[in-house]
Amino acid sequence: MGDLSENLAGGKPILVVEDDHGVTMGLTYALKQEGWRVAQAATLAEARRLFAAEEPALAIVDIGLPDGSGFDLVREWRRVSSLPILFLTARDMEADKVLGLEIGADDYVTKPFGVRELVARCRALLRRVKAPVTGESPTFRTLDLLVDLEKRKVTKGQGSIHLTHTEFEILRHLARRPGKVFSREELIQSIWDVSFFGGAKTIDVHIRNLREKLGGGPDNEGYIETVRGAGYKWRES
Repeated sequence: MGDLSENLAGGKPILVVEDDHGVTMGLTYALKQEGWRVAQAATLAEARRLFAAEEPALAIVDIGLPDGSGFDLVREWRRVSSLPILFLTARDMEADKVLGLEIGADDYVTKPFGVRELVARCRALLRRVKAPVTGESPTFRTLDLLVDLEKRKVTKGQGSIHLTHTEFEILRHLARRPGKVFSREELIQSIWDVSFFGGAKTIDVHIRNLREKLGGGPDNEGYIETVRGAGYKWRES
């Protein structure tokens, strides 16, 4: 497991932003057992410093911190980075989960949580980042977008569209097969390769974020169509 985990993380640390010392120690032990390096921050200020100094492979962020909200931290990071982010929170309110996803988190785990589940989710996020391009062209055009699978980059006209890793994977799955309807369950199974407990609402929020970032397509018809009662599909040319 260790070698695989090191390869997935590329030698960079996982940044744990959590003010509960017991939780931090438990997470650190579990992550190190998998072969990952870990950086720890108990405040927003320390998290900002480590983010700049360490360039982490993934961040696990608690919402409630002594000097502010983890939401604010993720908003800042999303302006400059597509770092995979997993929210860790004691709050079991749907609104908090939706807000976390809307501002750019890739996933979330609610306390109390199982360490194995959290490690599996981290592994899935890192695997997406490191996934090689196999059996398909590294770049393709769809409607007026150019998608680069190796660089995980989407270009529209002369500008790049900044997507999170989860948003990119949703676009990749839909756009590679225009016109095919994917159910929410199919998208979840394709993108999260571990047991998933977030529910279909998680996909809906990521789709909404993706639509906003892509804007109107050719003739302002949009890119992703909702098929009522079935799921989503990428618009055909």
